[in-house]
Amino acid sequence: MPMTEQATGAQHPQPRARNGGPSSASVEHLTGAQSLIRSLEEVGADTVFGLPGGCILPAYDPLMDSTRVRHILVRHEQGAGHAATGYAQATGKVGVCMVTSGPGATNLVTPIADAAMDSVPLVAITGQVASAAIGTDAFQEADICGITMPITKHNFLVTRAEDIAHTIAEAFHIASTGRPGPVLVDIAKDALQAKTTFSWPPSMDLPGYRPVTKPHAKQIREAAKLITQARRPVLYVGGGVMKAGATAELKVLAELTGAPVTTTLMALGSFPDSHPLHVGMPGMHGSVTAVTALQKADLIVALGARFDDRVTGRLDSFAPYAKIVHADIDPAEIGKNRAADVPIVGDAREVIADLVQAVQAEHTEGHTGDYDAWWKDLNRWRETYPVGYDLPEDGSLSPQQVIERIGELAPEGTIFAAGVGQHQMWASHFINYEQPSTWLNSGGAGTMGYAVPAAMGAKAGMPDRAVWAIDGDGCFQMTNQELTTCALNNIPIKVAIINNGALGMVRQWQTLFYNQRYSNTVLHSGADTDGVPAKGTRVPDFVKLSEAMGCYAIRCEDPADLDKVIAEANAINDRPVVIDFIVHEDAMVWPMVAAGTSNDEVMAARGVRPDFGDNED
Repeated sequence: MPMTEQATGAQHPQPRARNGGPSSASVEHLTGAQSLIRSLEEVGADTVFGLPGGCILPAYDPLMDSTRVRHILVRHEQGAGHAATGYAQATGKVGVCMVTSGPGATNLVTPIADAAMDSVPLVAITGQVASAAIGTDAFQEADICGITMPITKHNFLVTRAEDIAHTIAEAFHIASTGRPGPVLVDIAKDALQAKTTFSWPPSMDLPGYRPVTKPHAKQIREAAKLITQARRPVLYVGGGVMKAGATAELKVLAELTGAPVTTTLMALGSFPDSHPLHVGMPGMHGSVTAVTALQKADLIVALGARFDDRVTGRLDSFAPYAKIVHADIDPAEIGKNRAADVPIVGDAREVIADLVQAVQAEHTEGHTGDYDAWWKDLNRWRETYPVGYDLPEDGSLSPQQVIERIGELAPEGTIFAAGVGQHQMWASHFINYEQPSTWLNSGGAGTMGYAVPAAMGAKAGMPDRAVWAIDGDGCFQMTNQELTTCALNNIPIKVAIINNGALGMVRQWQTLFYNQRYSNTVLHSGADTDGVPAKGTRVPDFVKLSEAMGCYAIRCEDPADLDKVIAEANAINDRPVVIDFIVHEDAMVWPMVAAGTSNDEVMAARGVRPDFGDNED
């Protein structure tokens, strides 16, 4: 869903004909590299995460003189990309990363793909070999435009200095409007070195790019009629509502209709978790109530969601009784996985605002929904199958309890970034998200190593907010070097390592589906033959490792120390803090819908399948 200019905080010039530039623009004589930095300043980019190298080096010289753009030197290009994504998700602005050619550019492929899956506005700037050498397999050459074509919203190869300014303007406009996404700008080294003229704002030429934001009135009226006629409606809210800045409108619509709201992993915080209309997160590890509400609904109103497989389970059995209203800024999403009875193309904020008026009109005419029987079912499921956990019998730390207490003791407005796996799912369930943009994660791509650099980016963009990274010991070992970046750049994030000595989610699947054959999922050395990490192994020792990178580090193994160490971490704000929580290795994520099965087969816990009774089918 599109970001408005007001929401992003960036200044995005509106498209105009290439020959219709403003007459009032001042003209300066600069190098292409100077033009690039000036362009970043003018579009409102205040932070760039990057790592210099030969082909992008000309841009780093004028960057040194900029007083408007802060550059944060990362330790790995993947960290630059995830940091830019975390910055964008936390602030609503376009995230920016800048690296050199060849391996520097290819190290951005994962965060670019991640941003594409989660519709994050990102501009990635890469250096390229000189234009005459392109295609010759020159040193550190890679066809990054070709490589990233399937995972960018658009990309540009710039070989002329005079094209740099308008290309940057176009890149920011494309990244932040319509359905947000990553845009790559690959600039040849000789274009950065050449002389050119610079004027701002530049003219832009995007003849095929006209995102539709205003929904069709007839479709809105049809949707409103279905909402008031339904007996078992569900508002299925995706990340597009957050991207559109439509959370206030969503609350009005939900309270106006009285329909239950389920928020996807990418939408947590777009509707308060504590609100009585909220029934939880849907999907493979969603709440029983949310999963079952979608299965038994007679109407699903999908707002900025894409019916992905982690929500639907086996698609041919998903929501068999439901009519579908599907609203999305991207027309390619509508009908892609589930046919829509009422398709609505438009910006979520405008769609929801128009739906509110249309539902009010229905109410004025005496058409109101009767959902009393529906809420009796929903409330019974909520009471019978709440999301919960058992404490380990051996008195060791429960990972769920650790994450729950971090959430409860964190300052108001804290931003949480999670890696991928068990800890991600526990963080989605056991921390309450009351405000938008306080939950950052890699939803679509499921990128291990996301949390630390994304938290770094979020803290750089929102320095007055506390930022916790909830990470697993597997994820942490992929990108923890960015803690050095945090320590040296006064970015005091807090990191909770949920250390169970294994690749937890993979191990859970091995427990459930592979007869407890733990092939290559134990992370510490000295594993026992049954796959359980040997007690006392510390390879690596995360406390020593974190201290070596300039962090304050603590280890916590005793539940009696839990609140004390979390409070200690919250009180330290002059450096990054890392807590190594040694947790029980056998904890599992429940509820669960096994991959490839129907959501009707949701398990509330191991060996516990909900019983809804025949009268509800």
